[in-house]
Amino acid sequence: MTDTEQNTLANSPYSLGQRWVSNTEAELGLGLVTETDGRRVTLVFPASEEERTYAADNAPISRVAYAIGEKVRTQNGQSMTVEERHENNGCLLYVGEDDDGETMVVPEAELDSFVQFSKPTDRLFAGQIDKLKRYRLRLDTLEQMHRLEQSSVKGLLGARVQVLPHQFYIASQVANRYAPRVLLADEVGLGKTIEAGLIILQQIITGRAERVLVTVPDSLLYQWLVEMLRRFNLRFTVLDEMRCITMDMSGVDNPFENAQLILCSQSFLSDNPDRHAQAMAAKWDLLVVDEAHHLGWSEEAASHLYLAVEALAQKIPGVLLLTATPEQLGLEGHFARLRLLDPDRYNDLAEFREEESGYRQVSTLVEHLQEDDVAQRLEADKGLQQMLADYLNPEAVDKLLAGLHGDDQDEVIQDCIAKLLDRHGTGRVLFRNTRAAVAGFPDRELHTYELDSPDAYLEHDAGENIEHLLHPERILGDQWLQDDPRVSWLEQWLKEHRYEKTLLICANKNTAIALEEHLRLRVGLRCAAFHEGLSLINRDRAAAYFADDEDSAQVLICSEIGSEGRNFQFAHHLVMFDLPLNPDLLEQRIGRLDRIGQKNTVQIHVPFYVDSAQETLLRWYDEGVDLFSRPCAAGQQLFLKFATELYAQMDDNIRETEMLEQLLEDTRHETDSVMQALQDGRDRLLELNSCDLPRAEQLVADVEETSDRLALSDYMANVFDQFGVEQQPHGPDSIVLHPTDHMLNEHFPGLPDEGMTATYRRSEALSREDMNFMTWEHPMVEGVMEMILGSDFGNTAVCTMKLPPLQPGTLLLEAIYRINCAAPKAMQVSRYLPAATVRVVVDSNGNDLSKVLTQAHFDKLGERVPRSTAQNLVRHGREQIQGLLDTAESLATPQRDTAVGAATDRVAQLLGGELERLQALAKVNPNIRGEELVHQQAQKDGLDAYLSEATLNLDAVRIALVTDK
Repeated sequence: MTDTEQNTLANSPYSLGQRWVSNTEAELGLGLVTETDGRRVTLVFPASEEERTYAADNAPISRVAYAIGEKVRTQNGQSMTVEERHENNGCLLYVGEDDDGETMVVPEAELDSFVQFSKPTDRLFAGQIDKLKRYRLRLDTLEQMHRLEQSSVKGLLGARVQVLPHQFYIASQVANRYAPRVLLADEVGLGKTIEAGLIILQQIITGRAERVLVTVPDSLLYQWLVEMLRRFNLRFTVLDEMRCITMDMSGVDNPFENAQLILCSQSFLSDNPDRHAQAMAAKWDLLVVDEAHHLGWSEEAASHLYLAVEALAQKIPGVLLLTATPEQLGLEGHFARLRLLDPDRYNDLAEFREEESGYRQVSTLVEHLQEDDVAQRLEADKGLQQMLADYLNPEAVDKLLAGLHGDDQDEVIQDCIAKLLDRHGTGRVLFRNTRAAVAGFPDRELHTYELDSPDAYLEHDAGENIEHLLHPERILGDQWLQDDPRVSWLEQWLKEHRYEKTLLICANKNTAIALEEHLRLRVGLRCAAFHEGLSLINRDRAAAYFADDEDSAQVLICSEIGSEGRNFQFAHHLVMFDLPLNPDLLEQRIGRLDRIGQKNTVQIHVPFYVDSAQETLLRWYDEGVDLFSRPCAAGQQLFLKFATELYAQMDDNIRETEMLEQLLEDTRHETDSVMQALQDGRDRLLELNSCDLPRAEQLVADVEETSDRLALSDYMANVFDQFGVEQQPHGPDSIVLHPTDHMLNEHFPGLPDEGMTATYRRSEALSREDMNFMTWEHPMVEGVMEMILGSDFGNTAVCTMKLPPLQPGTLLLEAIYRINCAAPKAMQVSRYLPAATVRVVVDSNGNDLSKVLTQAHFDKLGERVPRSTAQNLVRHGREQIQGLLDTAESLATPQRDTAVGAATDRVAQLLGGELERLQALAKVNPNIRGEELVHQQAQKDGLDAYLSEATLNLDAVRIALVTDK
């Protein structure tokens, strides 16, 4: 704490050796006057080795004068408590005692220069007084930060995804657990990758996880990298052998410990024992495995990949397995994945078979409870009552029967269903949503276009590669754009649909490039290319050009990479210039448009050569597997079964009409059989547990409410203004940000030197992936809040107020205290505290006016005063202000005790209640892991301990002088 005298020549001329502090560059430390000529004054700042020359009549500096009783340090590190202060030739001389009780005399020139004033009282008494708008921004930041900490959807706000109930429900259920170990098994197109990303993001934001290892099939490596970055702002480091060798040569002991978030291919782990050993040696919080059905296992043997993942899963606390086909490989394959999650629970395949049959009985019970005549059936069917009693208890059945005819009949039935779901089945370890259970998907409509084969294609060599037959441009040669009838058909079709956006996908990059150049330069159509040869930035630009509402591309021409990761549901026309030989790739292509949020029927257009390999494959997909009208989870399985016959019928020299028709019929029968088996095997218990729709819809509503994009836009506009970031509008829903030379700090969180374009609107962010999606959990927003609250920004202010009930000259002090609990982030202490701050307002007479004069009153009535006036006010009223601070703290302390008590009660209610629930469930449901119970108890005990040690820290102080005008 310091006393200050403002720099004015009239009452405080400069003298060599005086100590001053910069009002605008507090980080410089204490300055020493080294030169003054009446018009200018020069200060040297030894701590930062900087020198500044100011105009003497308006220098932004304040005189430092330590008060009696304060503790100071000398340049050689000695500490002294000031007992006397004398002035000699304009310089101060301090007399006091050191820590050993010895008397010391210290000229101010010998004071320690490494001093920065950050505490509100230190800065206030040092004359470092902030503008009122900075003070208000600090308080606004405190309020917003606490609102987010309190939210039940913390960690789910920052993703660039649609807020779909089934995805957010699963993410919330899983991410809120300690070290979750689950299998995500949604059908194709329902967003397992998004669910995994949401879980990873929430685990990181809430502090439950710091180090994450993701391993995926080689073909999906960069798709995952882009998805995690674009959708979740998660920057993963990709590890491959070349990168590891480079790290080895630069002296890195273990490449897997070189980053917090690591992404690698599954072959990299399974085929490199040394790298796998390094991954095992690193510490992880969460393991994520995509396409987990590739992990081969049987009771007799396991694949290298399975064993590699199994070793990691045994060591890493949290495990997420992703697969769209949990039972496609049979019950044995399903069991193999569950034993990775809990080998103690799932250790015997025979027992698991028996247990599965029991789940179907519980599923039948649930179906009975959902029937319209459930009341009559339950009262009449004693056998049904006994089954319920066996799976729950007689008391639960009595409660159900008693409530069947009351006003809360539905609630009683749902409570009974919830207990069945909670206690039985694999719902805690397996989540699976199906298209049948999730509404909102569009219809599909196939349009085919018969084209005559060009002569060059008909003259191809016998035994031509099937890939070439499916992609005629490889046979037609350099003139293919002129000779290929698909090109002339495409030109005409696009002209007829000039005002409709169209996505075109072909297999090859070179084909996409040539088509785009031809349509743009020769035909004059607005189009863009999107392929793996482009950088991520240029892909974003192409996608943005296609997505723009005005002056946009009519058609986006993609190589096969266009079927990965990107969503273009704002368009509904899909042209397949060729067909892939992989049913899953075909579904991925259609899935770019066939998504929840698509408002139109997806129109699929396929041009093909008559009586060719193209036609054969088209008919097999359409008439055999029915892939164009709906997704087929067994598509790849069917393809492998009929691959030999299908390849034969695509060969011109072997194709026979009767054999083709037989192939199509056999495929139809097998498809119907497989799909019926999958339908019969649907676990009703699992589907109900995977999405509790009322709770999911409430979760979505909470996300929308907490996101509050208008409040965020206003908040960030204020931040940009005060920190000197240039903000310009960019269309109706976006902004362009640029750093400037007059920024308050040299570095602004998350803002690159070249600037950035951003939007606060989710729908805009989904269609314009080149823009940053600004949310309360965007790295820039989080960085800004940490920058403000982690520094002295805006923690002091002085104003005047006109308040007729109070006498002019009355001093008011507003003190803002934060309750500080030095607990690990994962404890989420703030979630349980009822308020962000303790606010106290006292007047000159020590009266508590906290409830009378609200923060809104101060903000509305407070008038700014010149800095020199504010500094003089604080200097002359220092003793009185110190007394008001003491009074404020005495009033705040009981409020801290009340807040901590309320937080402790809330911990007991929330965590204690959940602990009791899990303990009761563990007696009937073996899927409750022992470590979950241990962690829940430790979390509760830890929170109680941290809260008991909570301290009250002054965060900001505002002085107001009551005036009569």
